[in-house]
Amino acid sequence: MKVPTGPSGPYRLLARALTAGVLVSASACSLPGVMRPADAPSIVPPATSATPSLTDAQASAALITQGELGGRWSATEGGATWRDGLLKTRTDAPDCQRLLDGLYAEDLLGEPTGARAVVGLDESGNAAQLRYQVAAYAAPSEVDAKLAWLRTLPSKCAQFTSTDVRGGRLNVTVVPAVLPGVGDAREGLRLTMSGASPADADSGAAPMLTLDFAAVRVGDRAVSLTNGGLGGAAQDSTQQAVQVGTQRLQDVLAGRPPTTAPTIPTTAPTTPSSAPAAPTSAPRAPRTVPRAPRTAPVAPRTVRPTEPLTGRPTEPLTESPADTTDDDTTTADTADTVQEG
Repeated sequence: MKVPTGPSGPYRLLARALTAGVLVSASACSLPGVMRPADAPSIVPPATSATPSLTDAQASAALITQGELGGRWSATEGGATWRDGLLKTRTDAPDCQRLLDGLYAEDLLGEPTGARAVVGLDESGNAAQLRYQVAAYAAPSEVDAKLAWLRTLPSKCAQFTSTDVRGGRLNVTVVPAVLPGVGDAREGLRLTMSGASPADADSGAAPMLTLDFAAVRVGDRAVSLTNGGLGGAAQDSTQQAVQVGTQRLQDVLAGRPPTTAPTIPTTAPTTPSSAPAAPTSAPRAPRTVPRAPRTAPVAPRTVRPTEPLTGRPTEPLTESPADTTDDDTTTADTADTVQEG
């Protein structure tokens, strides 16, 4: 029996036709004037703008200043010691551990991909510290994802326990923080931490930390801050920093001079300016007192208007010392009487 070694019949005809088509296509590509795929113009994607969304100069100009938060704030003198003792603690809850690590590393919004600027301030009233940052990120969605995760922490980490490096157990609570309705998206948290390590328990010391975190997105830029300390965290300072800082960033991005448009920071600095006005008017009252003696010498002149002024020029001078001597004698007699008594 003959074993077929290739296609036969209709199949052989189809194979020949396909082969002929391939040869025709190959010869056509070699003909002059026929455009080959390699000669076709390539589609060039539109060029993207290389202009950064936030420059270093803009980030620095968008930072808040100590005067916009009131006279209690001044430039920071360094990181507080409670950061290592209370924020570098361990817990078994992954999201809560991520929160503590992010507060300690100050990167709860992730690592910025563009320009950034940071300022630190200290409050004299309750020894709180405020760290304020302006930064650019890869995309708005990246910041929104971090804000959405922060929004879940008041339920995931409402109450948990962490352990410090010396074995002390700390009770931690997390609640939402109310922020002004500024920017494109925002989120705030308030964390409180209480308890004592074994060494502190012997002395009766129980550290209490109150720390606010707030973040506001403006496009692919964001402002973020932490505010607090062992003496507490003033909620109005957190809200004021968010309000002023967001407005300042928007002004800088729009090319407007940075302003403190919100009412609170605008009126707060004027209180010390108006206070010194009271002492300015107060010293005017003593000026009227010296004027009274000026009218007293006029009386002798009106009693004897016809007496020449050059007649007895020294008479008032001789009477004044005499009067003074009598007064001194009277004073001395009074003093002697007191001593005898």
